[in-house]
Amino acid sequence: MKTKSINFKKYSSFKMGNTFEVALLEDNTQDWQEYYLIGGCNNILIGNNPPPMMMLAKKYDFITIENNLLHIGAATPSGKIASFCKKNDIANFEFLSHLPGKLGGLVKMNAGLKEYEIFNNLVSIKTISGEKQKSDLEYGYRYTDINEPILQATFELHYGFDKEKVMMFQKMRTNQPSTPSAGSCFKNPPNEYAGRLIEAVGLKGLRVGDMAFSQEHANFLVNYGDGQFEDALYLIENAQERVYEEFGIKLELEIEILDEEYLKGLKTKH
Repeated sequence: MKTKSINFKKYSSFKMGNTFEVALLEDNTQDWQEYYLIGGCNNILIGNNPPPMMMLAKKYDFITIENNLLHIGAATPSGKIASFCKKNDIANFEFLSHLPGKLGGLVKMNAGLKEYEIFNNLVSIKTISGEKQKSDLEYGYRYTDINEPILQATFELHYGFDKEKVMMFQKMRTNQPSTPSAGSCFKNPPNEYAGRLIEAVGLKGLRVGDMAFSQEHANFLVNYGDGQFEDALYLIENAQERVYEEFGIKLELEIEILDEEYLKGLKTKH
């Protein structure tokens, strides 16, 4: 199996992690079940000893229009999709200009901003086991039941790129820090905001080493330079404990933590 050497300090949005070999998924005949699939590494915290990782090969980075439908490869970056839609006057993907990631990851977590979600215009996906219609999938807020590699997705095609929406999404993101992070650290609990809860227990701005909950937005775990995995994990677990003690609410991670010891601990708890 082909592999690619990835320096996660450069590659991940957290700008932290060592260099590891990542297997390349090139077709649907490969064994993938022993691997964690990573995309653009925009919502992943890489540990010191990650499990075996895999990413899609370059062939899955494409955008085509056929039969009045938009077909996008799962390795296609969000910025490329946004640029393509702007250039070709295609509507409903404006929010991707302010949402980092690759299409597979965006679909897997039903990414979006407010009510604008990737699933809104989804028709079907092609996974390693075959094609699935949107109606075959369970999905909700930052959630899907997809548990295998996504190779491509097909969307409804509507014209009329809206520049005002781009401005609106840009404005929605003005309170978010530009310091390296993986976006929202925790999912918002029902009728609540994770950032408000973290601030309420006094953790906004708390810094350990070079990792901190941002002063700009408490639900952003940021790296001020030489952030270490142990410090990031301490802050995450501290926030979960403090919020549960104070409010009885279990903060659920929106980011993924890839570290053998951490994952082993999760399995033990369950």
